[in-house]
Amino acid sequence: MTTGGCAQRVENDRTGQLAYSRAGDEIVVAGQLFHTGAPVVLWTDPGGYDHSRVERRFGPIERSGWAALQKEGKGPTDPARFGTRFFRFADKQPEFLGDGPLTPEEIARVRGGGWDLPLLRQKVDQFVLHYDVCGTSKQCFRILHDVRGLSVHFMLDIDGTIYQTCDLKERTYHATSSNDRSIGIEIANMGAYADGEKSPLAQWYAKGPDGLTRITIPEAIGDGGVRTKNFVGHPIRNDPVRGVVQGKERTQYDLTPQQYDSLIKLTAALCTVFPRLECDYPRDAQGNLITSKLPDDQLKTYRGVLGHYHIQSDKSDPGPALQWDLVIDGARARMNRSADQPRQ
Repeated sequence: MTTGGCAQRVENDRTGQLAYSRAGDEIVVAGQLFHTGAPVVLWTDPGGYDHSRVERRFGPIERSGWAALQKEGKGPTDPARFGTRFFRFADKQPEFLGDGPLTPEEIARVRGGGWDLPLLRQKVDQFVLHYDVCGTSKQCFRILHDVRGLSVHFMLDIDGTIYQTCDLKERTYHATSSNDRSIGIEIANMGAYADGEKSPLAQWYAKGPDGLTRITIPEAIGDGGVRTKNFVGHPIRNDPVRGVVQGKERTQYDLTPQQYDSLIKLTAALCTVFPRLECDYPRDAQGNLITSKLPDDQLKTYRGVLGHYHIQSDKSDPGPALQWDLVIDGARARMNRSADQPRQ
């Protein structure tokens, strides 16, 4: 059996199909493995990132435990980095929960033995895209887990490696009102900035002698923990992209080709595994991308792929550079190809 973690492309047409052994492209959903076709490192793999751990992932081991964190008086205030979907709302149904929380019988089932796949498929219907403003997935996990006490199901590094930090049955802390019904991914990217805002883009991107823009990881963080040794990342579009999010024009560098390839494959897999998760993004009456927060009544009924800025008016991720049609059209094509393949 091969453990996950190689950053090479893992080609197959088994998107969203059950996996019975490890090939390095599988994600875990309610304890079961499903193929994606992209390189995946699980939290159980060497080099993985595990949100179930209470202690810090980085720094001196003698200062990593929960007692040390409390003594220092900084860092997370709660040792739990994730929780159980819908448990907070066992006695009520807030407007933003879509089809709503668990019944008392379902709560008993989940508490007694965890989520089963059929029940999880009934409840999960959103896939939320974030940029991490950390530059690499290692830095992202350090900030989320060690510093802020937050969590996310997936991280997507600049070389296209996907890190899964916990089973998708868990409720991670990444998108406020959508946490209970959603899956989240932090994409390694330094973010989008309006004119006049302090921006790190000049420290993270530079043109080489060949005229191609490359990602320049600051020396202070070494190689950034990127799994592919000596990897040099290039945004898929050479120049920064300007576009409007939340009514304000912002500048951002695009994702790398490797990130798009993996994001397309993961999106296709998730939309296959979760039948209520539609492979589309929020559109206006003319079919164009909505670039601001969705009204609460629309967010309640929305099922599909969306950005953090569709959920919160104070967020701008995944930014104006993200090519939504590239992701959705690519995922749909992959789903169609997979549907034509014999099930294994």
